[in-house]
Amino acid sequence: MFDSLSDRFTGIFSSLRGKGRLSEADVDKALREVRLALLEADVNVSVAKNLLARIKERALGAAVHASLTPGQQVIKIVHEELITTLGATEVGLKFTGKEPFTILMVGLQGSGKTTTSGKLAKYLRAQGKNPLLVAADLARPAAIDQLETLGASIGIRVYSERKSKPGKVVKAAMKEAVRAGHDVVIVDTAGRLAVDKALMDELADIRKISDPDEVLLVVDAMTGQDAVNVAQGFLEYTDLTGIILSKLDGDSRGGAAISVREVTGRPIKFAAVGESLTDFEVFYPERMASRILGMGDVLTLIEKAEETWDLEEAEEMAAKLRKAEFDLEDFLAQFQQIRRMGPLQGLLAMLPGANEALRDVEISDKDLGRVEAIIRSMTPEERHSPRLIDGSRKRRIARGSGTSPQQVNALLKQFGETQKMMKMLAAGKSIPGLPGMPGMRPQRKNKSRKR
Repeated sequence: MFDSLSDRFTGIFSSLRGKGRLSEADVDKALREVRLALLEADVNVSVAKNLLARIKERALGAAVHASLTPGQQVIKIVHEELITTLGATEVGLKFTGKEPFTILMVGLQGSGKTTTSGKLAKYLRAQGKNPLLVAADLARPAAIDQLETLGASIGIRVYSERKSKPGKVVKAAMKEAVRAGHDVVIVDTAGRLAVDKALMDELADIRKISDPDEVLLVVDAMTGQDAVNVAQGFLEYTDLTGIILSKLDGDSRGGAAISVREVTGRPIKFAAVGESLTDFEVFYPERMASRILGMGDVLTLIEKAEETWDLEEAEEMAAKLRKAEFDLEDFLAQFQQIRRMGPLQGLLAMLPGANEALRDVEISDKDLGRVEAIIRSMTPEERHSPRLIDGSRKRRIARGSGTSPQQVNALLKQFGETQKMMKMLAAGKSIPGLPGMPGMRPQRKNKSRKR
């Protein structure tokens, strides 16, 4: 979502870093570029104005002029003020000790509220909670089915009554939660196409019955300025305690994510960053600001790795790499672990400087899938000893994986180079160059040329 904005900031910061001294004209020029970047990203006009005013006041201060690296100092100021706009520090759920802890999920129809309810339930179970999902959206015909399907896929119970009223469903669900020992209740309420009186009356009824500890507004980050307007509309009628940004992996301009906290005064507590039910994370303003400015997000990358990678398998692989004993079976296992962490483009974006370093590199998860298909089309013997793969075997593997013999050959060549590199590392030798990863290839300026 923030690719375009990150690219703009990277260009602005590159020009600042090259200057030994910064005049007021230099700062004004850089801030004009920042303003354009924010407005193009659909950031709320008043939010952009406030952010720029704070940056300018600090950027023209004595600390910048006295700095040996004024360009870096301005970048630091932009980073810190963007963090302030996004909310300064992370704000999680405020558990009070009351059971069941009740969360009311609200939002417009199509915002991703039901899916987000499932993601939140899965997240809380991983934190040691025993959540109960409540299907209180009786307005949308498929809402109950959707929530029940989600619950079944993650092994979390869903309470529903198809021929009832939302208030009665919630009241019965609260009693059932106490009886069955659920310590968290997540109520998926109905949405509308717009904020209206009927929707708010229903929410008021549910709120009175459930006495929620949290009222979380699910905002579709892809709707731009409309997302901010929706948040303000709900805030007029109900006391929101926080916001969840859904569809943060989309390809829209991302301004809503930057604007919504400052406009509403409510913290962004979580973000849904992909289609998988595991693509759900606590919203850390500092980490998000670093991603937006192209500085990476190493902490989130490490957390994803810790959640995904099996420690014992990782230690075994490390031993094989040290001895240069790994084969294509191990190669496949590593690819599968990486793919479980999420889309490759998103993972690489968390590396500091990735936007600039990978500007001319095309990164495709589809190519990683092709690598996996090729290896899976090999026999166990071929995976263990790739040198056995001759021309006829390459043609058979290509047919089985839906690829070409040339693509099979390219993978084997890359694997061979990786093996050589590992042997050099094991022997303590220096490496003159690193082989490219499958799924990463230089972009050609002339798109008409054959690949």
